Amino acid sequence: LHIAQPSLSKSIARLEDELGVPLFDRTSRQIKLNPYGKAFLQNVDKIFIQLDDGKRQLQDMKGDYDQTIRLTFNNMYPFASLIREYLDLYPDTKFHQTIGSFRQTRQQLQDGEIDLCITSTPLTGEGIKCIPLFSEEIFLVVPQGHKFAKRKSISLIEAANEPFISLKEDFGIRDLTEKLCLRAGFIPNIIFESQIAINIPDMVSANLGIALMPILKPEAYSERAFACLHIDDIDAYRTTALSYLEGHYLSASVLQFENFVINRYKKFR
Repeated sequence: LHIAQPSLSKSIARLEDELGVPLFDRTSRQIKLNPYGKAFLQNVDKIFIQLDDGKRQLQDMKGDYDQTIRLTFNNMYPFASLIREYLDLYPDTKFHQTIGSFRQTRQQLQDGEIDLCITSTPLTGEGIKCIPLFSEEIFLVVPQGHKFAKRKSISLIEAANEPFISLKEDFGIRDLTEKLCLRAGFIPNIIFESQIAINIPDMVSANLGIALMPILKPEAYSERAFACLHIDDIDAYRTTALSYLEGHYLSASVLQFENFVINRYKKFR
């Protein structure tokens, strides 16, 4: 903090006197936030978010537009083409992308660290506005040469004894895999966990296991070394949505990108 320890201790003491409660539990070796401190910190964080919102709003008002868009993609769909289309129209735009679990993405949004997120399944939470973009069918993906590979469809329960590949816990595809398998009547045997969704098709192609994957256009994978099977016994679909924090100031560039994305995917609804 670049503050001398005695000065910091006095500042904390003055703040606690003003609030009338202790904010920290102190021992001889450390100090940590107590329930009062944690509650107060949540409100202080909101104040800093509002200050940042205010600065961005003033920049827009004086014409010094911030063309940086902070967002998270938590989806296997290839959004590179979406970004390319947008940059062709607005070449001065800058994107800052983060990657994280479902829980991390929600927290980043609520903390004002990102402006928008595109997630599957739709992100929900206090103050979060969610706009569905499109739905995808979930396929069972198996390597070529697998005993199921020549089939067009399958009951998911038939794969109960197969090794599965998926993402780590609290990532969308992992949650989806577990929910669909439970609905089919079994717990999936997940033998490999990844943090990167695009690794899954390659691992299936390498005959490391099978996977549940959302696929918008199965024909796009016709040259890959795996087969995509429709699931017969359960309703296997997921929705991708765009979310933002209500009350959080969105710059003109962010609003422009938001409208672009919504209009881009109207045809998929």
